[in-house]
Amino acid sequence: MTQPAVSIVLVSYNMRRELPRTLLSLCPPYQTDIARADIEIILMDNGSDQPPTLTDVAHLDADIRIVQQAQPSVSPVSAINHGLSLARAPFIGVWIDGARLASPGLIAACRSAATLHPRPVVATLNYQLGPTLQFDSIRHGYDRHAEDHLLDTIDWPQAGYRLFDVATSELRGGPEGPMLESNALFLPRPLWDELGGYDAAFVEPGGGVVNPDTYLRACALPDVQQIRIVGEGTFHQIHGGVSTSTPESAIAVLQTGSRLYRQRRGRPLATMRDPGWLYDAQNRSVIQPPISARA
Repeated sequence: MTQPAVSIVLVSYNMRRELPRTLLSLCPPYQTDIARADIEIILMDNGSDQPPTLTDVAHLDADIRIVQQAQPSVSPVSAINHGLSLARAPFIGVWIDGARLASPGLIAACRSAATLHPRPVVATLNYQLGPTLQFDSIRHGYDRHAEDHLLDTIDWPQAGYRLFDVATSELRGGPEGPMLESNALFLPRPLWDELGGYDAAFVEPGGGVVNPDTYLRACALPDVQQIRIVGEGTFHQIHGGVSTSTPESAIAVLQTGSRLYRQRRGRPLATMRDPGWLYDAQNRSVIQPPISARA
């Protein structure tokens, strides 16, 4: 069997509406500049009531492996680490939330950016579908039906980049601003091994702040270079997630997660203020000078 260039480890739980779109967005021809043989998708189902099957993905032009997590948990950590152990490619991206759509050039851009440094930490930017962040927009009538209609109005998936027209960035300061996490984080296999994957101590629902913890630990590895991808991103579909459902739940997740993080790491949870390199996905080059300094 030919070794793929990129492995995607994707975790899902009860996402029968959202997951088919996410998988479509990770496969050619929606994903551009990447061939079927270049990518494998390892779909880790973390105990869904109706688990996805190979029949569900047979129409997609991709090597998709569906794995039922033997001992499902409220935390995705064990499923992620199991998926990492199965990945065959030298370059691996973790998709902690199976409800996140990709923009069309995301995988190719991450793969290209990784060639610029021997120890790259490639971080994609997070967006949420809808007029505001979802914990707020749902109070004003934004729901699954509104989101389905929203995607219809932009002719998705035919017009994949129009996701940016109907989404809200999770970064207040733009691509070079302080960042807490990346929901599609790509590292070479040796860096994942050096990192030890996701920390199994994060057993709380949704993993708590395990995703920020992983991103921050990756950026703290010796001699690495963080590379943020500009012009591509992941786009969260509404599905009742623990940190996007209501303002109260979002605050509670962050407060509890921050407290447990401090207990485990001995320091407060803080954003990554160093943006590293900003990689222009369209021009396939590092942006110089930073966006905020350009006229």
